[in-house]
Amino acid sequence: MSDKIPFDFDEYIRQSEPSKQKKGYIWQTAIGLQDVDGLKPSEYLIETAKKNIDGDITLEEANDLIHSYYKSKTARLDVEGRTEEADKVSARIAQILSEDAFVFSPNQLIAIHRRLFDGIYPFAGVIRDYNISKREWVLQGKSVVYAGSDMIKDTLNYDFDLEKSFDYSALSIDDSIKHITGFIANMWQIHPFGEGNTRTTAVFAIKYLRSLGFNVTNTLFADNSWYFRNALVRANYADIQNGIYEDRSFLEKFFRNLILGENNELKNRYLIIGADVSTTEKIGDNAKIGDKKSAINARTKQAILDYMKDKDYVKARDVAEAIYLKPSRTRDYLGELVKEGWIIAEGSNRNRIYKLKK
Repeated sequence: MSDKIPFDFDEYIRQSEPSKQKKGYIWQTAIGLQDVDGLKPSEYLIETAKKNIDGDITLEEANDLIHSYYKSKTARLDVEGRTEEADKVSARIAQILSEDAFVFSPNQLIAIHRRLFDGIYPFAGVIRDYNISKREWVLQGKSVVYAGSDMIKDTLNYDFDLEKSFDYSALSIDDSIKHITGFIANMWQIHPFGEGNTRTTAVFAIKYLRSLGFNVTNTLFADNSWYFRNALVRANYADIQNGIYEDRSFLEKFFRNLILGENNELKNRYLIIGADVSTTEKIGDNAKIGDKKSAINARTKQAILDYMKDKDYVKARDVAEAIYLKPSRTRDYLGELVKEGWIIAEGSNRNRIYKLKK
């Protein structure tokens, strides 16, 4: 299966009539949001989306086609790449974003999660009853402190009640965006579900912003979904002993671009705590603009270099465990970094070690 999406949404949106443009934005957002979990849609999903945009089929029919495709014995499931999840969730996001119905409540958030992941996760629409932590590459392997399982419902209700009673009328647009940024960051930090929190948060945020009268029909979520997630991470992480504080400026830039159409620079490499910006600039420059595969490769290589920064040497298995890569893919990345001159390799086979080039 090709890594490159075989359909140019940007070009199609530019050349299409308004009704098709709206559908194009919706599908582009739905598909782009899968990138927060490194998921890629199939060519079949892209072709199905195109048929809907062209008016040949309805969104309901598009969802039915995707469901039938994976129910068929002839469907080629990419289990490792979770292509089935990417396709089904993309189609469901497109369906939800096409609907005007919206109620501002925790139950709406739960309902969105249920609709997105029904049949994919056994806990779709179910509040988690266990505590979680997630090692983040922008935090050098550390985790955000998420809400404890015993406090999720109370915390959700509290945050939603505060937001529902909040009066925006006295705020400037700048202060309104700051407030919205804080609410979305707090909601995400609760992390009420076992998986799928960021995609659920993004869909809810889009629906909520529309209910407030903001026009957020553009490609920002599609083009910067990975940045959106990492900005949420930085907005909710603090290590005061080491001089690191919750920083919502990154997320605020995202929402200013989304709501005001500003052109603030949204670069993932700036979100890494303690990152050497000069190095991340060079690594990032190796990725072709708009090439998601290159972007993923670039940020993975950067995570490897950051992991090696304070170590005399590493082995492939150390890197694999640190940033959650398969051993075979880890060796590939290390080999590429050797060829590019960032690191050096010594020894052979199981005794091979890698050192950061000074």
